[in-house]
Amino acid sequence: MRRAAEPLVYTPEVYRRRTLAAPAAIQGRGLFTGQHASLFILPADGGTGVTLRRADKPGSSAPASIDSLAKQPPGMPARNTTLATGAGVTFLTVEHILSALTGLGITDALIELDGGEAPIGDGSAVFLVDALLRAGVATIDAEVEAIRLGREIVVLAGGARVVARPREAPGCSYLYELDYGAGSAIGAQQASWESIETGGSEALTASARAYIAEVAPARTFCLQSEAEQMRAMGLFKGFSPRDLLVIGPDGPIDNEYRFENEPARHKLLDLIGDLALAGGGRPIQADIVATRAGHALNHEMARAIAAEAKR
Repeated sequence: MRRAAEPLVYTPEVYRRRTLAAPAAIQGRGLFTGQHASLFILPADGGTGVTLRRADKPGSSAPASIDSLAKQPPGMPARNTTLATGAGVTFLTVEHILSALTGLGITDALIELDGGEAPIGDGSAVFLVDALLRAGVATIDAEVEAIRLGREIVVLAGGARVVARPREAPGCSYLYELDYGAGSAIGAQQASWESIETGGSEALTASARAYIAEVAPARTFCLQSEAEQMRAMGLFKGFSPRDLLVIGPDGPIDNEYRFENEPARHKLLDLIGDLALAGGGRPIQADIVATRAGHALNHEMARAIAAEAKR
């Protein structure tokens, strides 16, 4: 009889903490609410991780962790990541912010929002990354222990899945496999990014530079039928296909792809941001493969990784 695999045990790696050298400021409208908001990403002391605060609601703050995940607001499609305080004050569509912070290796920051939803920009993370780079990334004289897995974790839903495997080498690899099936206006494609922590004192690692060039520019997208459905629900008001990526039978409408595999790259961007909820700024050390997964399944994997971190 074959024995069940024993849990793997690895020595935890430690990583350099990073924050901002100065505040970063962004303004714009939210994708789902259409409301204007100001977003500030502020430096934080080493050890505090990533925290969110509503400037328009004094005393309302929440850690950027899976424990802060909110139930999807009524009438809102499951196409974003919403966090909430214990009192129910919400922070809508924060996945791109969390992705940008992870991509640049920032472990400690305070995200301050003066409205209910974060600005969407052009649907990518470029405007966020640009603001963060203008503020500057600074190393902190402190270290953080990575979340390491003692076993393979698999979460499934229908034909979608996310797999996280233990990794001995420092860093984390992410692979997203997109496949809407035969006849879809978006062909099967994939995208990947690897965060390799050097442990050095440089503000921007080679991995951060790769994220800036290859992941951050990828825009959120939807099929034409989905966009029409959203508009019928009163969403996406004030946005047109020239502003955001809407895919028709012949490709982008009144727009063009930035990359041949831009949809897969944006799904990768979302995956990185959603899984950041596992540690609230604490790095993950694993090899992660997501196939046809969306926010809901990403959240399940973040929850599973967070539970593994407490073992």
